[in-house]
Amino acid sequence: MITQLEFETILADQTKRITGDIDWVDDRNHRPAVVFRVAITSDAGYPLQMVGRWNSKAGKLSYSLLYQGVGRIYGLDMGVPHRNPSGQSLDDLHKHSWTSEFRDRFAYIPADITALWNEPLKVWGQFCAEARLVHSGTLAPPTRQGELGL
Repeated sequence: MITQLEFETILADQTKRITGDIDWVDDRNHRPAVVFRVAITSDAGYPLQMVGRWNSKAGKLSYSLLYQGVGRIYGLDMGVPHRNPSGQSLDDLHKHSWTSEFRDRFAYIPADITALWNEPLKVWGQFCAEARLVHSGTLAPPTRQGELGL
């Protein structure tokens, strides 16, 4: 487990970075989706990874910040509604944020994501900016083998 203060410290840390290009691969467990998983480094050495998943047929996109041994501590979901522990229903665009009480089950509607689910590269840039995550490289357009790029 991590505390609320630890989560807030991690999210505020501006030394979080992904170095190198990112390519999507077929997600064998969620076909026809594609996925990527990359390590995140930081000066503090947090054990973090980023997972992206895009499904063009279902109209879904997600980016999840994972903390080793804990799971998702922050993430963006597009294309699937969510219900908070309080019963509040959210539309298909929402961000999950860690709380000590609810872990990653609390979500809110973000004002900083203006791109659409079918613009995963634009969404990536917006997500990284808000999460204070620097990506020095490129994110390839998500395509499945045999499909044309975006």
